[in-house]
Amino acid sequence: MSDRKTRWDIFCTVVDNYGDIGVTWRLARQLVAEHGLAVRLWVDDLRAFERICPQIEVNLEQQSQQGVEVRHWSAEWAPTAAADVVIAAFACQLPSAYMDAMAERATPPLWMNLDYLSAEDWVVGCHGLPSVKYRSVQKFFFFPGFQPGTGGLLRERDLLERRRQFQQDGAARRQFLHGLGVEPAADAQLISLFAYENAGLASWLDVLAADSTPTHLLVPEGRILGDVARWLDVDTLEVGDLNVRQALTVQVLPFVRQDQYDHLLWCCDFNAVRGEDSFVRAQWAGRPLLWHIYQQDEDIHLDKLDAFLALYTKGLAPAAAEAMNGLWRAWSAGQPIGEHWLAARKHWPQLQENAEQWCLEQALQADLATALVQFYRNWI
Repeated sequence: MSDRKTRWDIFCTVVDNYGDIGVTWRLARQLVAEHGLAVRLWVDDLRAFERICPQIEVNLEQQSQQGVEVRHWSAEWAPTAAADVVIAAFACQLPSAYMDAMAERATPPLWMNLDYLSAEDWVVGCHGLPSVKYRSVQKFFFFPGFQPGTGGLLRERDLLERRRQFQQDGAARRQFLHGLGVEPAADAQLISLFAYENAGLASWLDVLAADSTPTHLLVPEGRILGDVARWLDVDTLEVGDLNVRQALTVQVLPFVRQDQYDHLLWCCDFNAVRGEDSFVRAQWAGRPLLWHIYQQDEDIHLDKLDAFLALYTKGLAPAAAEAMNGLWRAWSAGQPIGEHWLAARKHWPQLQENAEQWCLEQALQADLATALVQFYRNWI
């Protein structure tokens, strides 16, 4: 069977924020654009989808966006033929009628659970293994990851070249920032902040405000705005608001499309990100970063954090690695990070070099979309 005739269905339930839809929308577009596949993306919450893709018509049950057939996954499921490849994103439960349709096909489809991203060692051993069966249809685990033997990371074919050209083009960067209403001082460091609520934020802002180096902090709409407003001692913050406290300028940005968010990350000297999609995109930016990992019961998210840090800081000198470990762990625990930030700044050139080197190393692996297509080819 040729890849161009292969039909893929991707199912996404928007559980929290925009990570689920962010990953599946990016994957669907890449499978169409780079692999010539027919892709249907089933989404239960089109309003969340609209935030990252403003062209979405939230009242339509079926529409085409950038070559992807977008379907509203409603509670009342209409009879639908199963695709050749079925991806359940992040262990979402497929409609029972659709599972029956999979089992009734003359040739069972390839059924994969696209799991959450993790750097933990056990992921390598579990990637690609069979999971449960539904009648004649076997499900397989598919794990994104940072190490050989995993499914890799989402990365468009020309991403790093586009990033390199943009970062070397001062006029393009200024034009992009101007389009967002951002006019930073020539000597200011640019930092983006996209995070969950965090009690440790105030200490960081205190240090940035007291610093001899001016900082322009860009804060897209999101859950961290409440903490920023409290530190600024204002009731609310709206898109476009700009506040200056000593050496720190704080500016609120609109929630931007995925491609615009890439450009924002590429413009900044340091990026604080959250969840999964923005975390991966910040790594492709090749700049030092800080990850606010999604909290899970019994603090099992901290195991994921430590596993990533062990890989990410491997190339750093011990003092620099210790500073980064302290910064990340304190941030994800909601503890004050001001002193950790100052410790990390002492190793800035090394952190910059490590961020770029990590990006290039990860790019040596097959990207996630290509790995999925190859898994299917091997399966048939």
